[in-house]
Amino acid sequence: MKELILGGARSGKSAFAQQRATASGLDVIYVATAEVGDAEMAERIARHRAERPADWGLVEEPLALAAALRTHAAPDHCLLVDCLTLWLSNLLAAGDERLTVEINALLEILPTLPGHILLVSNEVGQGIVPDNPLARRFRDEAGYLHQKIAARCERATFIIAGLPLFLKDCRS
Repeated sequence: MKELILGGARSGKSAFAQQRATASGLDVIYVATAEVGDAEMAERIARHRAERPADWGLVEEPLALAAALRTHAAPDHCLLVDCLTLWLSNLLAAGDERLTVEINALLEILPTLPGHILLVSNEVGQGIVPDNPLARRFRDEAGYLHQKIAARCERATFIIAGLPLFLKDCRS
């Protein structure tokens, strides 16, 4: 099963995804897309590591997400990707060609992956229109990405105030 878990900052989406991963009963591999760029991000990453069970695997992949998922997906695995918006930020910094290639690769591979795939992402399109072109592009690209990913997932959940709002559930 493929699941998209959306929410705003500090909405509880990562905690919800971790609960879903644990409840899957499968071996969990956490796929981290963040890179340490400064002390504050290093602290966030350390906090996320401390919150995860020690027996979970870890794959750090800031750009080639589709390739990492292809390598690690298996019927007996749950892959928890946290998060798509950090991945998108990394791709925007890498340039338009890499952005297009990597997004298309993810959209192509996602429906074919075995096991349980949890994709966490920040919903950034509900606020004001950003005041600069890069921020507006990021917001727009995130919205397009979320629509395309949600279409390929059996379940989509929006987390607000720590509570899940189930948007889509097409499990067989």
